Amino acid sequence: MKNSFKNLSLSELKAKRDELSRKYMEFRFQMVIGHVENPLQKRTMRRQIARLNTLIWQQEKPQSAQSGGK
Repeated sequence: MKNSFKNLSLSELKAKRDELSRKYMEFRFQMVIGHVENPLQKRTMRRQIARLNTLIWQQEKPQSAQSGGK
């Protein structure tokens, strides 16, 4: 699962991040209610979102350098 995100385009990465963020929020609500079978899933989802954010940042960074940003 770690390396499956590297082949995605920037728009696909952003869509995947939004989807995982939504799932993460729903999972947090389920934890409050108490209907969670695997509480470690919260950690893996959070790490996947962080991986996506890193890949998005790495792809956006060269674009901002070309457009005259710092």
